[in-house]
Amino acid sequence: MSATVWTAALCAGTAAWLAARRTEEHRWTALFGAGAALKPQVWPWQQVLAGARGRMRHEWWCLAAGSAVALPAASVVPLVVGAAGVPVAARVRRAREARKERERRGDAVIALCGELAGEVRAGRQPGEALRLALEEGDAGGVGEARSAVVAAARFGGDVPGALREAARVPGAEGLLGLAACWRVAVDRGAGLAAGLERLEGALRAERDQRADLRAQLAGARSTAVMLAGLPILGLLMGGALGAEPLRVLFHTGPGLVCLAVGGALEAAGAWWALRIVRGAEE
Repeated sequence: MSATVWTAALCAGTAAWLAARRTEEHRWTALFGAGAALKPQVWPWQQVLAGARGRMRHEWWCLAAGSAVALPAASVVPLVVGAAGVPVAARVRRAREARKERERRGDAVIALCGELAGEVRAGRQPGEALRLALEEGDAGGVGEARSAVVAAARFGGDVPGALREAARVPGAEGLLGLAACWRVAVDRGAGLAAGLERLEGALRAERDQRADLRAQLAGARSTAVMLAGLPILGLLMGGALGAEPLRVLFHTGPGLVCLAVGGALEAAGAWWALRIVRGAEE
């Protein structure tokens, strides 16, 4: 019984800390931006847990949690469920990393527009300014199409076409605006610097709007995660009252039926709630 109580308490505490930490990060990002110098205070135990998370990919914590529940429950069911959750958690992790990469490319495109506008206003030729900007730093979010854009800028090729090709990379869609500004400036002799400055402002405003929306939805997301963790609190209370919930769930027929039905409903509810939040973000 003691092992049941401690396992449930550990799972509930970890879920609450992760949800609170994610909410706090979103709030600081919305207030001070992604590169803010001010950061929330980090306690020593948080550093230890962060180090453990850094050495182990997030999806393997599902297997660790399943093992932690399987020992006091004396059943292989939690271990099987934890192993089945590994690919799902890996998919979530890859999606999060892809989103961060898209945001990084978007920031690089914004920085590229600002740098080009400054160089052009300083008297540098657009092709030379673009070439220098792409050969230094983060390549303006161009990615693998960098060499084609640099070659077009250096030898007088189709720069807008190369930029449109580079804009196919997720997160670099702002290069379509840069290509349009470039073509208008070449065909009509319009001011490239002014167009780039307006484009930079529009992209920056769009990025800030997404960050603000994500910060506002962080509370709803954390609430959904906390509600999904309520069954753990029920197991904790049942173990404290001496009801032996793990034995009932994993070693009796009605308990296994309740576990299967409840697990399916829990997964469906969490998926639906997070889907609503993702829909609002999009």
